[in-house]
Amino acid sequence: MQKPTSRWRHRLPRTPGRWAAVVAALAVLAGAGTWTAVADDSAPTVHRQDRMMKMNGVSVDTSYFTSGGSRRRPAVLIGHGFGGSKNDVRAQAEKLAADGYAVMTWSARGFGRTTGEITLNAPDAEVKDVSGLIDWLADRPEVELDAKGDPRVGVTGASYGGAISLLAAGYDKRVDAIAPVISYWNLADALFPDGVFKKLWAGIFVSSGGGCERFSKQLCEMYERVAVNGKPDAAARELLTERSPEAVSDRIDVPALIMQGQSDSLFPLGQADAMAKAIEGNGAPVSVDWIAGGHDGGDDEGDRIQGRVGAWFDRYLKKDKGADTGPGFRVTRTGGVDSTDGAALKRGASSDSYPGLNSGGRKIALTGVRQQTAPGAGAGGQGAPGMTGGQGAGGRDTPATGGTGGRDTPATGGTGGSGRTAADGLTQTFRNPAGANPPSVSAVPGIGGGLSQLSSLGVGLSLDFPGQYAGFESAPLDRPVHVTGSPTVTVNVKADQGDAVLFGKVYDVSPDGKQQVLPSQLVAPYRITPAEQGRPVELTLPAVDHEVDAGHRLRLVLSATDLAYASPAEPATYTVTLDGALTVPTAPGVKTAAAALPWWTWGLPAAGAVIAAVLLLTARRRTATPAPDPALADVPLRITDLSKKYSGSTDRYAVRDLGFRVEKGQVLGLLGPNGAGKTTTLRMLMGLITPDAGEIRVFGHAIRPGAPVLSRVGSFVEGAGFLPHLSGRSNLELYWQATGRPAEDAHIDEALEIAGLGDALARAVRTYSQGMRQRLAIAQAMLGMPDLLILDEPTNGLDPPQIREMRDVMIRYAAGGRTVIVSSHLLSEVEQSCTHLAVMDRGRLVQAGPVAEITGSGDMLLVTTASEVAEPLVEKVAALPGVGSAVRTDDGHGLLVRLDGAGAEQLVADLVRLDVPVTGVGPHRRLEDAFLTLISQGSA
Repeated sequence: MQKPTSRWRHRLPRTPGRWAAVVAALAVLAGAGTWTAVADDSAPTVHRQDRMMKMNGVSVDTSYFTSGGSRRRPAVLIGHGFGGSKNDVRAQAEKLAADGYAVMTWSARGFGRTTGEITLNAPDAEVKDVSGLIDWLADRPEVELDAKGDPRVGVTGASYGGAISLLAAGYDKRVDAIAPVISYWNLADALFPDGVFKKLWAGIFVSSGGGCERFSKQLCEMYERVAVNGKPDAAARELLTERSPEAVSDRIDVPALIMQGQSDSLFPLGQADAMAKAIEGNGAPVSVDWIAGGHDGGDDEGDRIQGRVGAWFDRYLKKDKGADTGPGFRVTRTGGVDSTDGAALKRGASSDSYPGLNSGGRKIALTGVRQQTAPGAGAGGQGAPGMTGGQGAGGRDTPATGGTGGRDTPATGGTGGSGRTAADGLTQTFRNPAGANPPSVSAVPGIGGGLSQLSSLGVGLSLDFPGQYAGFESAPLDRPVHVTGSPTVTVNVKADQGDAVLFGKVYDVSPDGKQQVLPSQLVAPYRITPAEQGRPVELTLPAVDHEVDAGHRLRLVLSATDLAYASPAEPATYTVTLDGALTVPTAPGVKTAAAALPWWTWGLPAAGAVIAAVLLLTARRRTATPAPDPALADVPLRITDLSKKYSGSTDRYAVRDLGFRVEKGQVLGLLGPNGAGKTTTLRMLMGLITPDAGEIRVFGHAIRPGAPVLSRVGSFVEGAGFLPHLSGRSNLELYWQATGRPAEDAHIDEALEIAGLGDALARAVRTYSQGMRQRLAIAQAMLGMPDLLILDEPTNGLDPPQIREMRDVMIRYAAGGRTVIVSSHLLSEVEQSCTHLAVMDRGRLVQAGPVAEITGSGDMLLVTTASEVAEPLVEKVAALPGVGSAVRTDDGHGLLVRLDGAGAEQLVADLVRLDVPVTGVGPHRRLEDAFLTLISQGSA
């Protein structure tokens, strides 16, 4: 369990001087502590105090990180992974300390310089040690207190450290928030899923702890007993369960950010599912995040995850209600390869709430796979001999228990040479070989992560031996299916003696059958006892997030052996009968975000823009520029008879005879359907292209490429590229330096005040929400406080609250006498944020003027009433002569009436005759109505 923590350490950003520049080694011994000051180029100086603390009969090696003087601040404890030490989380501690927390790290018992035996987070040992650390924090003058002896404290950590965060919250009510990463809910379910011994991971577990002798005697004896017998007993399960967070599940009721790995055969997604359900059931806020990597390897998304942890603590420890804690559920999805560096492309998908592992089930019928007789044929005989799909990750993805329940885990395999299949293929018989050898290959700790990354790209490895599995397959899918959660299937299992131990997985098979992929390389084990045999048993297969394309098939494989697990050594014959369809969860509420663009999609155009600017500057010297017009010196924009033909065309115009004027303090909305010429107009306005005819004047100066007056114009087009490891302020300062203009002309503080980013300016941009990034991009456009600000689709990708914030930014900017031109397709937002409109269609101006003037005309009247209007009365109004239609308003206390020949006076008389309780009548037309009317008139 140490490996992921080490990767986190090495994957933290390394900028010049970041975290590593030791500016002063004070060498001051304070009691048992040594103080060191660590500096960052942009962050506050972080002080570290190392000390050995005596508590509960052991010496605990600790480090304490602070910055920013003696003011009180919340505290954070960070636990390390199994086999590691406090040094593995030092970089994260320094980052949180720089962000205003008092941070403590420590080495757990048996690791680093801490003494004592490893007891796997026993309540009277490691958990009690954490309470001792909280006691120490309560006496620190710089730590915020909720009450005497009760510091405001959060706990986080990965794997073993994540488990201690959960346990601390269950045993010590002073813990206020937690953020466990790739951790476990029940260690017995993780190592003994459904009573099957996960022998490879258990062996790695003991070895990474330094050998059995480093553990408590009770744990060592338990491990050796299970390893020899190949089957966990009740005492072994009880021992691990009592040291697991599940033992105190009813006491964990603090805000929990749960981050679990998709590439994880040790602690799979089922463990996080159990955590989320229990803690949410206790009434605490919960957010779940499925990251790309895990204990098997892959991308741990360290920067993003640590950003989420910081924001979570900002919200629940600092009580910052503006902190963006992210969606209730997020999953990283992988697909395709970046052509620039070969890395897997990733994007996030999210929903407002956690859907669980069984949301949106779709039933897919299965039939038996024809047996193959070729030696070593893979599942269903497809692919190279003995090779199929992808590696699994042993039986951890069981339902809410995260790994328990024989009927809640799937079985693996496929039909093979010596197996027997009934005529319909729904009943198949196969063997568990003597000594369980050779075993199928699915989960291989240490290399599984790389394979799971490949599985998302259609590549993988899995071995299923003939005669040792049963296989069932769907017809080609008629449409794509995105699996998010745990598929389930019902089967009837029989063994000729004792328990039937099976391993289940679901392959994604290509249309030609030559390639099959095991999603996330996961497999689930289960033990079917004699009492459960001969009757329907529901198997829960591994929880995954995987897209199955149309035309592909799903193949269920149930195997008698698996390399990562202990199977019965005695030979046995198993018979499996399929009893229904495969149910696949689709989580329809989870929506995928747009893919992030590779750097070159904005970097190369930016470089091209610089080169073009140089060329255009030289061209400007050879072009005669009209003299400034003094009469327009105070007019931000006047466009006269502007025209631009499509490239290579003599009679097709992108913009034709366009003309309008914008005054100071106006917020002008430039509207039009696709192809109306809006973008071409903005490009000419910014001097990027030259019109074929007509003129653009900004404050009286004619616009030409490179015109000096363009320094009074700021623009935001589709977003800006920021350096994620730098703070918002540092990004803006760096951008302004690149312009070569004097620093005092930037007006950074003024731009930032209008953008309304507040304290977020000191945080790294990687922690920003999409709305915050948009506001930072607009702040960048505002640098120098340009008199004319051009915004192209500034609300793209924002949710409604963020759109409202962006609207306020535009209004505040124009309030100082400056002018804003905004191009947007969100008509409702334009109506609320703009003072004036210019509507374009097919390159021409359709109408320009104040918003109220454009929306106020028309034949739609709003009739307000004293009481709710009944539907029969609405129908009578709609049937009146000269009335085109009538509908109730949303609240029922009014009518929207469209006139078709009748006048307002006639309508009022008819309404009174019908006893409609009229309280008012007036014109009503939304911008959308006006826009559609204008466009339709232009098309006539």
